[in-house]
Amino acid sequence: MPEREAREVIAIEGVSKRYGATVALDGAHFSIRRGAVHALVGENGAGKSTVVKLLSGLVRPDRGTIRLQGRQVMIPSPRAAHALGIQTVFQELSLIPDLTIKQNLLLPYEPVTSMRQIRRRRAERHVREILARFGLEYLDPAMEAGELDLPIRQKIEIVKAVARQPEILLLDEPTSTLSRDDVDWLGKIIAQLKADGITVVLISHRLSEVRTFCDTLSVLRNGTQVGTFRSREVSDDDLIRLMLGRGFDRTIPTRGDRQIHREDAPALAARGIATDGRLRDASLELWPGEVLGIAALQGMGQHDLFLAFFGMAKLTKGRIEIDGRPVTLASPKDALRGNVAIGLLPEGRKEEALFLKLSGRANVSLPVIGRFCRLGCIAADRETRAVDQVLDRINVHPRALYRLCSAFSGGNQQKIALAKWLLAESRVLLLYDPTRGVDVGTKHEIYRVMDDFAKQGGAVLFYSSEIAELANICDRVVVLYHGRVARTLAGPQVDEESIIRIALGQLDPALPTGVPLAAT
Repeated sequence: MPEREAREVIAIEGVSKRYGATVALDGAHFSIRRGAVHALVGENGAGKSTVVKLLSGLVRPDRGTIRLQGRQVMIPSPRAAHALGIQTVFQELSLIPDLTIKQNLLLPYEPVTSMRQIRRRRAERHVREILARFGLEYLDPAMEAGELDLPIRQKIEIVKAVARQPEILLLDEPTSTLSRDDVDWLGKIIAQLKADGITVVLISHRLSEVRTFCDTLSVLRNGTQVGTFRSREVSDDDLIRLMLGRGFDRTIPTRGDRQIHREDAPALAARGIATDGRLRDASLELWPGEVLGIAALQGMGQHDLFLAFFGMAKLTKGRIEIDGRPVTLASPKDALRGNVAIGLLPEGRKEEALFLKLSGRANVSLPVIGRFCRLGCIAADRETRAVDQVLDRINVHPRALYRLCSAFSGGNQQKIALAKWLLAESRVLLLYDPTRGVDVGTKHEIYRVMDDFAKQGGAVLFYSSEIAELANICDRVVVLYHGRVARTLAGPQVDEESIIRIALGQLDPALPTGVPLAAT
């Protein structure tokens, strides 16, 4: 390999970063060679995203040096990072929802005249060329970003960064919202970048993607670098031990010995419901003590189903029942009533589940704050004790009582969002892809909470974009196809192959030839 291509393009040397009492990075030290696809792996809070922010110009190190192409650099702003050839795709999407696809793709580098007026025709042509280059020519550049589904917004983020022809591309959990086909789409882009000598730094909690995409990887734990390896020279078990600092069962736990109470009425039921969106005809029953899975490809009505159960999507037909009785859920307030007690963990934790500028205590107690009020005043001691108990139950550090939610990692934010429904004593939990973008340790905490909740008589409706989770955790799985229930799987039928086959709309081999799944 020529010397120019073999040299280090990124070198992190003794870099530390603190946020108050929290140590995000503590003397991190590793390097990445030109043209490599390099993964950063570790638990949430290990320091991976902080490395990305340092290289992106969003934060500055307290100590240590960063070298690019062998030269020590300061990166004081995103503009400075761009000038150094660095582009970033962040886990938390940065598209401006009220701007169009065209405006988002070009911002802040729109083609302008000498009078600083935007060359609209050139901009339109350029954006259409970009979209066509990445197989997205079906998108209208005039569509507002806020109208797009989350996976499409994620793809636009990726296209925006790659189209700027970076020398270094930073990808922070780029596949957390993508389907399998979309992950393959990204894989082709990464392969082409590698062939062109572009350096790619990838953060992913999906070790299979690390194996597929990456040549090398660095393991971070508690802000320090544990080791750097060739990706095929270290096993998954060894990686997880390095990430956690202890042994760990990496497999998804099985559904165990939960007792489903079918002698009672269903805790929650849908009878032929439809919405103005993509839900056309859904019927299901969720029983006390059950974890019921929802499987579907993107845009098949699963999002509308969860919103309908939380009073956020108006029904155009059908009805919803609680304990066998029809109810009207016209708003989340109806879902939170004592005799209903439904809690929703939504798709976007930062946008929809939390107030990032409030403390963990305020976020957790908010749905039931009246419980701690007397004569118009909050009894802070009672509130603190109650929240502290539920945070301990889901293994969140007590500092979450007082610190802003924005200061915590994505995994801890997700657990705080879940904690408020445990404090609210919800009888039904609606969990929409709750393990997306969180580390393996947090995933197992969420699995444990789900299982404990069901064993205590609660009911869980669980959508996941990871089919393996549904196949291993759920008692039954409802598969949606084009807004309708295609099939409900139970017992030995609940396996990955069956779920995927039905979600794709293929014929079920158990049915007579020619009978489509949507007709069952």
